[in-house]
Amino acid sequence: MTKGKRYAGQLQQIERGRKFTLEEAVELIQSMASVKFDETVELAFHLGIDPRQSDQAIRGALVLPHGIGKEQRVVVVATGDEAAAASEAGADVVGYEEVIDRIKGGWLDFDTLIATPDAMKDLRSLGRVLGPRGLMPNPKTGTLTQTPAVAVGEAKAGRVEYRNDRGGCVHMPVGKRSFSREALIENAEAAIQQIMRAKPAAAKGTYLISLAMSSTMSPAVKIDTRTMTKA
Repeated sequence: MTKGKRYAGQLQQIERGRKFTLEEAVELIQSMASVKFDETVELAFHLGIDPRQSDQAIRGALVLPHGIGKEQRVVVVATGDEAAAASEAGADVVGYEEVIDRIKGGWLDFDTLIATPDAMKDLRSLGRVLGPRGLMPNPKTGTLTQTPAVAVGEAKAGRVEYRNDRGGCVHMPVGKRSFSREALIENAEAAIQQIMRAKPAAAKGTYLISLAMSSTMSPAVKIDTRTMTKA
């Protein structure tokens, strides 16, 4: 089956113009014709924020109840006791100068970079490399911390980071298509609650404009937000 035929067939399963409950959306995503790999399931939020205003920025991280179905490769830039604790917590690579030098040399084979505050003086010069890839340590996501071992544990447990784009949208993975129905629903509910809690005080009008779920190769399934918020 070609991608075009598969996609067209999936579209036929989605009733045009209808918005589904979260439970129905999960069932639809899991019932659609699949590809050979285990697709990532994602939520897409369109938020009533002004991305140009710093006080309306949405950024953070949360640990999903059932993880994201992917082994996270975690690197820590730290020294002394913090480095030892991070290594004990399961970090894949721990170090300081040698890690920074590897990144300067083009090494980016990791999913999460965690650092202690005193390391930022040496990491800031890598902002142009790490920033666009979402890898620059940041206190809002828990990756710039004095307790990197805690951050390592969260990353390994299935923490996901999120931030709004220029269009005021947030995209967040909530698991794999192979997850059980209940696990995907619980992960999605946790993600929705997190985004709702992150509503900036400066945001006016409707906050959650629209919400949709999709897998890597599927069309989006629109979710009815009326039962989730009165914002």
